[in-house]
Amino acid sequence: MALFPAFGSASHGLRKERIVASERFRDGKFRNTAPGVGPGLAARDIWSTSHELVLGQSARKPTAALPLVRPHATWTRPPDTGLRATWLGHSTVLLELDGVRVLTDPVFGERTSPFSFAGPKRFHPVPAKVSELPPLDAVLVSHDHFDHLDYGSILELASLADRTLPFVTSLGVGAHLEAFGIEASRIVELDWHESWSVRDVSFTAQPAQHFSGRGPATRSLSLWSSWVLKGPSHRIFFSGDTGLTDEFEAVGAAHGPFDLVLLEIGAFHRAWGTIHLGPKNALVAHRMLGGGTLLPVHWSTFDLALHAWDEPAETLLTESTRTSARIVTPRLGEAFEPSRVERVDPWWREVRAYERKR
Repeated sequence: MALFPAFGSASHGLRKERIVASERFRDGKFRNTAPGVGPGLAARDIWSTSHELVLGQSARKPTAALPLVRPHATWTRPPDTGLRATWLGHSTVLLELDGVRVLTDPVFGERTSPFSFAGPKRFHPVPAKVSELPPLDAVLVSHDHFDHLDYGSILELASLADRTLPFVTSLGVGAHLEAFGIEASRIVELDWHESWSVRDVSFTAQPAQHFSGRGPATRSLSLWSSWVLKGPSHRIFFSGDTGLTDEFEAVGAAHGPFDLVLLEIGAFHRAWGTIHLGPKNALVAHRMLGGGTLLPVHWSTFDLALHAWDEPAETLLTESTRTSARIVTPRLGEAFEPSRVERVDPWWREVRAYERKR
């Protein structure tokens, strides 16, 4: 076993051959479609981000408990409309789509880090543990960053049921999963525009604008993707991590309209604004994709940026007044059926009000 198994493994053999053959792999790394887009900071932003990092810590973590809902009773019955989602924190969502259950970017650990003693610590308990999940049909991993691919969570998921649960992911991420103990026969790696199905639901990898890596030496050696899930009656878009890209127009035209659109809004700063959406660009991406009920994810679980913990959601609501976007903001662990949501629930304001009274 490797000294630090959470870092995963590089691709070899047939996995490596598929990577090298990809149109997105050039000069030894995966590349974004837009030229020059990568993880580095612009020179003008280095000082400002350092300054904010030191002086802007007070609001980045909630000082009161976040409201949680225990979803277990809801999961015992199928969704009336055939589509239900349960946000479990960050980008971890249990999707119930036309009779198929899919878990996205599973992160159930206390820290988003390769180490148990260091790294960003979660703000809230998980609404449901891995052992409390209903039977799953697939696990979807958008890319290999620690806040989307958690070593401990994968170990728990690997032992569920009869050890046949498939893991669907981006090209190159399968080597990590196999190093974590997932049998190769259970791993489905997809390049952009490739598809795979479980029963009547298809998974199609789509363009995203981001990067990958579980350490400096592995940066951009695996692919990052957004995803389209399509069943007989419903369609879902899941952004993974991405900046705003014109390719979303084509995704919406080819695969929409979507009943539910999961877009990341947190961990945003202008210094890395080309590789994360943030709330304003999430609304632009939502329009480009053709609309649908918008579920904002990737916020209020870990301190991964320089903004206040609730700023992404508050900004999203403020900016959405200028649009016709239909937004749902469930409490952590709250299962909902998109077509039955009547209004936005700004639950984070309750937490802020309580913090001010203390």
